[in-house]
Amino acid sequence: MAASLPQKPGMAGMPPQPQPHLAPPSAASAVGQQPVPPQGALREISPVFLCRIGQETVQDIVARTMEIFQITRATQLPNGVTQSQAMYQDRFGKLQEHLRQLALLFRKLRLLYERCVEMTSDLQEGPAEILPYVGEELLSVKVEPCSPAVNQERKEVLEKVRQKNQEMKVLMDQMRNLLWDVNAMLTLRK
Repeated sequence: MAASLPQKPGMAGMPPQPQPHLAPPSAASAVGQQPVPPQGALREISPVFLCRIGQETVQDIVARTMEIFQITRATQLPNGVTQSQAMYQDRFGKLQEHLRQLALLFRKLRLLYERCVEMTSDLQEGPAEILPYVGEELLSVKVEPCSPAVNQERKEVLEKVRQKNQEMKVLMDQMRNLLWDVNAMLTLRK
């Protein structure tokens, strides 16, 4: 049972169209979704193309997982009612096949990831290069002492900010209580 391809937005009413392959069907991967170029051509594949294949692989993994959940949801638990043994064997076989395909898809995704990391290793920065000032001594900035008038003004501004914050908190509490009352009245009205 092949996973269906997701449709693009805006094309909900149109039937899915077959995707053209770049290589003959004999060169398809183990999953049968993507063509795999010969080993010599792997050097010419860009990381962007690998990421696109990885994205499609993730979509296939999600589709397979959804199918597994649908099969398990449709399976009736044994409750004393005798069901067909053939039906259980069929569902069990489908589950086994989906799990096998899922394992292959995860393996393919891991290989794509490793290949992508290998190809872009020169583009990745180490953590020491990302964080500023790591391993460097900061230049000390001379701070001049402030005059008492500036310190006094700073204290006054901080006190005004604290008062305004307190007023805003009181207003927010009042608004919250008002909203609770309005919602309670609307609920009682229904």
